Amino acid sequence: MAAHLIILLLFSVLKGCEVSVKAGKSISIPCLYESQYKNHVKYLCEGYDWTFCKYAVKTNEADPSGKYLISDDKKLKIFTVTINQLTNENTNYWCVVEINKGEDYKQYFQLSVTRGTPSLYVDHQRITGYIGESITIRCHHSNSGEMKWCRLGRNCVTGSSGSIDGAAVTTHMRDPNVFTVTMSGLKSENSGWYWCAKADIQIPVYLNVTVKPITSEYCKISNKIHVYEFFPFLHFTTVRDIRMIIVTVLYVLIWIVIVVLFIWFILRHSEYY
Repeated sequence: MAAHLIILLLFSVLKGCEVSVKAGKSISIPCLYESQYKNHVKYLCEGYDWTFCKYAVKTNEADPSGKYLISDDKKLKIFTVTINQLTNENTNYWCVVEINKGEDYKQYFQLSVTRGTPSLYVDHQRITGYIGESITIRCHHSNSGEMKWCRLGRNCVTGSSGSIDGAAVTTHMRDPNVFTVTMSGLKSENSGWYWCAKADIQIPVYLNVTVKPITSEYCKISNKIHVYEFFPFLHFTTVRDIRMIIVTVLYVLIWIVIVVLFIWFILRHSEYY
C-alpha cells in the first residue's frame, strides 16, 4: 500500500467515518468547505471530545514540529491537512472551519492506526484514467460484508453494475478479499473523488481522467522510420538477430578483401609479361 494515504472528508456526507491506516505512514486529509468560508481560518483539532480537543495546525499558524501541515486552496474550496508519522495515539480529529462570532463548522473523523494490514485499503489513492477507456480499482478488505463504490456527493453503486455520471460501473468479488471496480467509457467530467466503503470504514480514491498521451508512441514510430528508411536490413528485434547480422557483414567483408587481393595479384603479375 502507498506510504502516503489520501482521505477526503466532505462535511455534509462522511459523518463520523473511520479510516484504517498503517502506523508510521503519513495521511493527507482534504476537507471541503462551502464558498462563503473561503476567507475563514481553517484548522485541524485533535481529540475525541470537541469541547476538549486541541489545535493541531491552523492555516494562519504553522506547526513548528512538522508533525502537521496545512494548506488552503480557495479556488477549489479545499483545505488539506497532512499528519506525518502516524501512531496509535493519532486517532481522533476534527476538520474545522473557524466561524467568527459563532460556532465553528466542524466534522469528526477517526483513524484506526494499525501495525498490521489495514482492514480496508486500495493499491493507489490517486489514479489516472483516459477518455473513452476503462479503469479498474481494487479495494482490499479483511472482513466479509457489503461493499460499495461511491462518488463524493453523488450516487453509489452497491450491486454488480450501475453508472456514475455517465460512466458504466461494474463490480465483482471473484478474488478473495478484493472488491474490484471497473469504470468504462470515461469522460473528463468523471474526474473527482470516489471511495470504497464497507459499513463505516471508507477509503477514498482520486480519479483524474485525461486525454491519453501519444507523444512517446509517435517518437518510437518516427525513430523506426528514420532508421529503417536508410538501413532496411536492420529490422531486428533480438540479440540473436544482431549477432547474425554482424557475422554476415564480417563474412561479406572478408570475401570482398579476398577478391580485391586476388585482382591485385593478377594485375601485378600481368605487369611482368
